[in-house]
Amino acid sequence: MNSDTVHLELSAVKTLALAALLNAGCNKANATAIANTVWKAERDGCSSHGLFRIPGYCRSLKNGKVNGEAEPRLERTAPSVLWVDGDGGYTPLALETMADDFAELTKSQGVAVAAITNTFHFAAMWPEVEELAKRGLCAIACTSYKPCIPPAGGTKPLFGTNPLAFAWPRPDNDPLVFDQASAMMARGDIMIHARDGVPLPDGAGIDKHGNPTNDANAVLEGAQLPFGGYKGAAIAMMIELLAGPLIGEQLSLEAAENDLEEGGPTRGGEFVLAMDPKKTRQTPITGGNAERLFEAIAAQEGARLPGVGRIERRKKVAEEGVRIPRSLLEEIEV
Repeated sequence: MNSDTVHLELSAVKTLALAALLNAGCNKANATAIANTVWKAERDGCSSHGLFRIPGYCRSLKNGKVNGEAEPRLERTAPSVLWVDGDGGYTPLALETMADDFAELTKSQGVAVAAITNTFHFAAMWPEVEELAKRGLCAIACTSYKPCIPPAGGTKPLFGTNPLAFAWPRPDNDPLVFDQASAMMARGDIMIHARDGVPLPDGAGIDKHGNPTNDANAVLEGAQLPFGGYKGAAIAMMIELLAGPLIGEQLSLEAAENDLEEGGPTRGGEFVLAMDPKKTRQTPITGGNAERLFEAIAAQEGARLPGVGRIERRKKVAEEGVRIPRSLLEEIEV
C-alpha cells in the first residue's frame, strides 16, 4: 500500500468536504450542496473535480471572495427564460434552488433557458445535465473560466477551458451524458499532472514562449491548447458568448481582470438549455429513434457510448472507495 495515499470510503468524502466547508465559513445549505457535488465527482472517478477542489473552495470562502451564505434568487424574465442570481455564492446551491422550477418550465414550454449569474463555478458540469435528463429532458450546459486557451492561430490565453456538457434521457437506462472541456485537457487534470510530476500528452499545451511542451508546469504558465485546433477554439468562443454576454456575465478575460488570483474559481455565469422531447416531436414518433443510434454505436468493436466509463467507475468506487494523496487530506483537515 502506498503510504503517500489514503483510502476513504465513499461516504467519508461527503463528511470530509462538509466539515471543511463549514469550517471555512459556509452555512449548512451551501456547504451541503457543494459537498454533494464534490462527492459526485469522486463517486464517478473524477479526482480533478472532487476533494482536489476543496482547498480552493475554502480559500475563496475565507478571503471573502465567495459568499458562503448565499441565497439564490429566481426570476422569470421571459416565458421560457429563468434568470438565477446566485448572490455571489458557489453554483451548486443555485442549481439546487432552480431545479424544480426549471424542469417544470421546460416541460410547460417545450424549451427553456436558465441564465445563472453572479456565481462561482468550480465543479464538473455533468451532474446538472444528468439530473435534468433523469427528469426526461435533453439538456446542454456551459460555463467559462479565466483565460487558458489562445484563439486560433494565437499563442496567448484568451478563452477559458470552457466546458460543455450534454445529456440525453433514456427511460430504461442511465442517461447518455458527456462533459468535456474545449481544451484538449481539463485544467484540473493539468494541475494534477503538475502536482504529481507526470508528463502531459502531446498537444496539451504550449509554454509562455509559444513552444509545444509536455511539462505541465510550463503549460500552466503558458497556454492550454483547444481540442481539434481551430474547431475547438471556435467552440470555446461560442461558450464565452453563451455563458457571458448572452446572460450579462463576464468574459474570461474580464474574470481574470477582476479576480483575486488566489487559485480558486472566478465569478461567472452558466448557460443551461433544456428541451422536452415530448414537446419537440409529434406523437406517435415517426423516426429518429435514439436507442437505435446508441445500439449501432455499441455494436461496433472498440466503440462505446460517451459516459459509459463514468458509470463503470461509479459502480467500482461505490464498492472500493477512493484514494487521495495524504498531503491533500492534511491540507483539507487544517
